[in-house]
Amino acid sequence: MNAERLTTRIVAAFILILLGTLPACAPTATPTVFRPPNGSVSPATPPSGLQPAAVTPIVFPTDTLTPAPIQITLAPPCADGLTFLSDLTIPDGTVVLPNQSVEKQWLVENSGTCNWDSRYRLRWVGGETLGAPTEVALYPARAGARVTLRILFTAPSAAGTYQSQWQAVSPDGTLFGDAVYMQIIVAP
Repeated sequence: MNAERLTTRIVAAFILILLGTLPACAPTATPTVFRPPNGSVSPATPPSGLQPAAVTPIVFPTDTLTPAPIQITLAPPCADGLTFLSDLTIPDGTVVLPNQSVEKQWLVENSGTCNWDSRYRLRWVGGETLGAPTEVALYPARAGARVTLRILFTAPSAAGTYQSQWQAVSPDGTLFGDAVYMQIIVAP
């Protein structure tokens, strides 16, 4: 057992000795001093026949980002339109009593490309108002939709033929589309 221990110690000591002497065996780099070929010119003085090279500036391209023009395509403004389709109540020339309430309904189509909203109105444009306000709401309707317009009138007390004419008006106050009207005959 002592022999094994001794052998292990000897091997370990040998390895340590090898490791310690290994760097000493490695070649060392020694700097080489520059010596001009003829020895007449010192390294600090350039040869007399040589000119320094002309310095040409190097221009590095720079990317200048030019934003692409933004193309905004605005949708063309919508167009208002109203097409009369038919009378739903009170055909023209209907005889009514003096002071009778008359509910007139027209079937129309929103024939434009604008959707009617609460800003659109139906305005009195001719004849008699027959007790109705001079403007009423034009029912909201999408372009192409068919809607029923309704106004409540009161027949005059005097006998005769009466007509009331109405037309749609856009939010900017422009009249558009077919006019709708009612014609009644008041008789006692």
